[in-house]
Amino acid sequence: MTEPTGLSAGAEEKKESVPTQLMKHKNEVDVASEELGSANAPADQTEQTTSELRQDCVYRSSGRPEKTDMIKSLVMDQDASRNCELYVPWSSNRSVVESSEESEEDMYRDEEEIEREKILLSETNSSDYKLSVSPEMDIMEYCRKEWRGNTPAAKRMRKGYEAVAQKFASIRRIRGDNYCAFRATLFQALSQATQLPRWLQSEDFTMLPENLLSKYDWIKQWQLRKKPGKRMGEIRDEIKENLVLLRQKWKNISEIKGPLEKQEACDKLFKNEEEEYSLYEALKFLMLNTAIELYNADKSGRRVPVFSWLLFARDTSSNPCQLMQNHLNHIGHSGGLEQVEMFLLAYALQYTIQVYRLYKHSTDEFITLYPNDPEEDWPVVTLITEDDRHYNIPVRMCQETML
Repeated sequence: MTEPTGLSAGAEEKKESVPTQLMKHKNEVDVASEELGSANAPADQTEQTTSELRQDCVYRSSGRPEKTDMIKSLVMDQDASRNCELYVPWSSNRSVVESSEESEEDMYRDEEEIEREKILLSETNSSDYKLSVSPEMDIMEYCRKEWRGNTPAAKRMRKGYEAVAQKFASIRRIRGDNYCAFRATLFQALSQATQLPRWLQSEDFTMLPENLLSKYDWIKQWQLRKKPGKRMGEIRDEIKENLVLLRQKWKNISEIKGPLEKQEACDKLFKNEEEEYSLYEALKFLMLNTAIELYNADKSGRRVPVFSWLLFARDTSSNPCQLMQNHLNHIGHSGGLEQVEMFLLAYALQYTIQVYRLYKHSTDEFITLYPNDPEEDWPVVTLITEDDRHYNIPVRMCQETML
């Protein structure tokens, strides 16, 4: 049901509260952006109450009060995967109940027949596991299969799925390998793409690796998937290839008019493992570029979204270099995206990511938007999560909802 969640290598528990770090950040506003090439810059700490500081952050970023529920949640629980409850679905424990039935049934079958069935079952499970995006399944049928118990957690999940079923008829399971947030978001974005986003049309888009590497020497520490220790030139060329591939695939799929043909093209792309993971590496680099832009904007005194403060308030990512070393380099390997990094992904793609957080049913955070105050012209993609770690996608919007 869920994917592994270990902390990124080198990332440790925060020793200072996020508000305290935000206060430190406030005192560094006038520092030049050239600090990017160095390690953490020291700053004097100034005492200020948490409520005052939060209020200051909210007003400073936008010039007006914003919704503070999500901001408060991120301050109190930046790494949701460490604090949320882990719910184990009934289906994961059913093997014990079924074992006695299977042994009884085996008495009436010969050894060759049993062996053939085991081989067939093994091949089926293997192919299912490799599917990046599984076929559609009725969303309530999926819920009944996975959450049959009468525990408070199971009841809450069923209520959550019932709410989602008011909007969507089906669900598609996403492979859990620490890339699932990328996979779910990109699959949804491509499935509904009708044109190439403006940022992908830029002539300088494929020059990003060369431009950033010429300014920030520390980017040569970028870790390519399964290819650690590459030289700067190799890193630049491979990232450029990934960006070119992203633009090409997005353009090709967006030009397909028929919904069935478009869906088939997406399914085919996400069965090509080599291309699929190259696209995720492109998304990671776009996140780094966005982080650098936000960091420099803040240092020069320009307005930045509140999540940017939270992103750089962490001890493990006080600047883009640390963000790369301690977080982005480990996505897909030892961990997935944290909540605050979902904001960064949304800004990098210029998409609003709407997430049904099922374990938050009956709270104000049941439906969460990344960012929580999006641009009006940004397209919206919808995901489902049971624990803020693994993401699936709802599909087939109900007819009454579309109307």
